[in-house]
Amino acid sequence: MVSPKSVSPKTEDAALDRRTRLLAGAQSTLGHVSDVLTPLGELFAARGHALYLVGGSVRDAVLGRLGTDLDFTTDARPEAVQEILRGWADHLWDTGGLAFGTVSAAKGDQQVEITTFRADSYDRVSRNPKVTFGDTLEGDLVRRDFTVNAMAVRIGADGALTFVDPLGGLDALLEGVLDTPAAPQDSFNDDPLRMLRAARFVSQLGFELAPRVRAAITEMAGEIERITAERVRTELDKLIGGAHPIDGINIMCETGLAQLVLPEVPAMKLEIDEHHQHKDVYWHSLTVLEQAIDQEEGDPDLVLRWAALLHDIGKPDTKRNEAGGGVSFHHHEVVGAKMVRKRFRALKYPKQFTEDVARLVFLHLRFHGYGKGQWTDSAVRRYVTDGGELLPRLHKLVRADCTTRNKRRAAALRATYDDLEVRIARLQEQEDLDRVRPDLDGNAIMELLGLPPGPEVGKAWRYLKELRLDRGPMTHEEAEDALREWWRAQQA
Repeated sequence: MVSPKSVSPKTEDAALDRRTRLLAGAQSTLGHVSDVLTPLGELFAARGHALYLVGGSVRDAVLGRLGTDLDFTTDARPEAVQEILRGWADHLWDTGGLAFGTVSAAKGDQQVEITTFRADSYDRVSRNPKVTFGDTLEGDLVRRDFTVNAMAVRIGADGALTFVDPLGGLDALLEGVLDTPAAPQDSFNDDPLRMLRAARFVSQLGFELAPRVRAAITEMAGEIERITAERVRTELDKLIGGAHPIDGINIMCETGLAQLVLPEVPAMKLEIDEHHQHKDVYWHSLTVLEQAIDQEEGDPDLVLRWAALLHDIGKPDTKRNEAGGGVSFHHHEVVGAKMVRKRFRALKYPKQFTEDVARLVFLHLRFHGYGKGQWTDSAVRRYVTDGGELLPRLHKLVRADCTTRNKRRAAALRATYDDLEVRIARLQEQEDLDRVRPDLDGNAIMELLGLPPGPEVGKAWRYLKELRLDRGPMTHEEAEDALREWWRAQQA
């Protein structure tokens, strides 16, 4: 892979060696998709058109993490792209209409998006561009969000790959810096979502912001209000699902973005936690997030991560200064759950996702009533029942919430929760706690009490479920006797 243009070579041998290794690695990585790249290069060349792999696809190839979605740009107009792809692609469709210049296709397990060179202009009221097709690769690259996403690889007719980097994207990648191709003020005015994308890339890639980018975001943070809630939500999920979400969250808070899209998080900086073990509740929450991530198995668990970050957002509204200089946050879990629902509704999160996060926030303190194991079996059953399908996540959240620096206290908390989990496992084995139901169903209740369908049957069913949680499994006769006694009391 050879660059036709100088990309500011470094004088240090180590840096030069790393550059060479990265480009060689990218060459190898792209070799794994040569069955897509080579025929596409030949098809476009046969029609007299250039084809470039571009954007995040090139960045990820250099980093050795190429996925199954490949992005291309070309001088061919969308109708010509469609014509070229017909007969090669397994499936072909246009994305958002040909007027936007993007045609999508699938070949095997690879999905490709091919977009005509763009030279868009923006009204700077919304983030929607006035689509204008361009004539040069350089003009297309300079309008992209960050220089690390503005590298390209020309796909030759013979399968040759030529690295093109007119804006120094490889230098930025080597330095771990996010910078914009054009002046950041112009870039963010064109599309304010790029400010949030900057924080997201910090989380995903572990990069730092160029000083001028950080300054521009701080100056222009208010422009994020031009962006729809749905697009903000998508970026926030990608940020919190990244490898370095704490860094991304800090960028949001330090530049003022978080105060506009997730104000409950920076608000925690005002509150010192009651154990005085952290700088403030904000840093405690980031530590909990980090410790929750350490317990993940497989892909990022967004429900768990959001619950870890937001579990204490109710503290600012419930803070009370106690006699002797102490601080309390009574019922902050109740307030916090309500705040989660309100914020997630504003961000247009799905109802079930919202409820799952809110439920974990609501339940995260319940364990602290366990003391040294004084809970009755009834209390353990209720803990399991209230956790429901979220119980494995609740276990992880509660364990992550232990951030004390006192090793003896931390060990005691872990041992106590170990004991609770042992009791849960024992009861689950004995009583099938995952499917706790009353010992009589609705039909049996109606037959025993001579009731027609209606609210009284539901009331009786709920009574039996509470009894089941309190006493554990009962025989059919015991349940009938208890129900008759309860019904007589209701009639008295």
